[in-house]
Amino acid sequence: MALTTAQVFGEFTENFSERSEFLVLGFSPSSLPIQLRWKTNGLSADFLGDYVKNFFPGDTSAALSKQTEVRHAVSFVANELLENAMKYSDKSAGQPVNLEVHLFSDRLIFVSKNSVHQDAIADFQTYLQQITTSDIGEMYINQVEKSSDNDESESSGLGYLTMIMDYDAVLGWKFEQISNKPATIVTTMVQLPL
Repeated sequence: MALTTAQVFGEFTENFSERSEFLVLGFSPSSLPIQLRWKTNGLSADFLGDYVKNFFPGDTSAALSKQTEVRHAVSFVANELLENAMKYSDKSAGQPVNLEVHLFSDRLIFVSKNSVHQDAIADFQTYLQQITTSDIGEMYINQVEKSSDNDESESSGLGYLTMIMDYDAVLGWKFEQISNKPATIVTTMVQLPL
């Protein structure tokens, strides 16, 4: 898969030379209907949470509290990334959805990668520009209000805002066009401080 020039939004790094532990999961977005995929997304996210929490051993109440906090954060972020990747993946591109979690001494880095529908790119990039330049607290409140007013739940992006507000996450995105196909790959990076 040959990729062309990339467009980057937010904070995005590809320097993983210091990594000590990581796990990569791959999914086929077209193997199950999206309604059945939600359950497997949750199971996969919980698996990642259980996996990562084991790197925070201890039997004191503070250590157990840290394990619980890390497990919850990992499960939440992984589930949000998987749901977005599956929901917005361009199944006709024939590209898998990948989710990685990298463990560093001071942070966790999540990387999700999926193809994205061409007609969704402009709106998505406009939203990402807002996230990277606007007041996140105000955006969060507006999105929660919009979600509560709409039974169809127009809550697109609320997960990203929650990551920033609740977990001090730093987010970044990279868009790359596949040169031999009319397909674009979006890579989402979430950095969580430990």
